[in-house]
Amino acid sequence: MELRPLQDRVLVKRVEEEAKTKSGIIIPDNQKEKPAQGEVISVGTGYRMKDGSMRALEVKKGDKVLFSKFTGTEVKVSGQEYLIMKESEILGILQ
Repeated sequence: MELRPLQDRVLVKRVEEEAKTKSGIIIPDNQKEKPAQGEVISVGTGYRMKDGSMRALEVKKGDKVLFSKFTGTEVKVSGQEYLIMKESEILGILQ
């Protein structure tokens, strides 16, 4: 099953963070924070402007993005967890 977001929404898959700190300390699963980075899986068609025209989204499939920890709506599709959020909730694109 494939999910395509509508309008200015973006489908993001969280990128798992290291389970170990730089100094080598292993972080247990119950102490890990949800990662605030992800990869864009799919994007909607864009914004509808007041004059009726469409404006394309700035992010595209494959972009690595940074977002706030408590943003978006979590969904599960074919056993895989994703976030659906508006493009305006994305803080930046990682280069």
